[in-house]
Amino acid sequence: MVVIVFRSRVREGVDLASLEKLGQRMYELASAMPGFISYKDFAATDGEGVSIVEFEDEASLLAWHAHPEHQAAQAKGRSEIFSEYHVQICTPYRERRFG
Repeated sequence: MVVIVFRSRVREGVDLASLEKLGQRMYELASAMPGFISYKDFAATDGEGVSIVEFEDEASLLAWHAHPEHQAAQAKGRSEIFSEYHVQICTPYRERRFG
């Protein structure tokens, strides 16, 4: 499994309804990709957003990364939406579950 942790801050004045629509579209595309496992969004009280995305393997993640609509959304994110972001791509070395 590959886990992507995407931490970001949205620029002031960004149309949040448009951002929500773009996020929904990215979810629709990503969840239809082979190897997609899950996607969750979280918001901190200080304004930072965190998304956690899981894919089965690196090949699946690379296919998602190369998707043309995803690449266009990334470019828009850099130029218009985010004041900052940080992406971490990780592979779990231990996992536990309860319940």
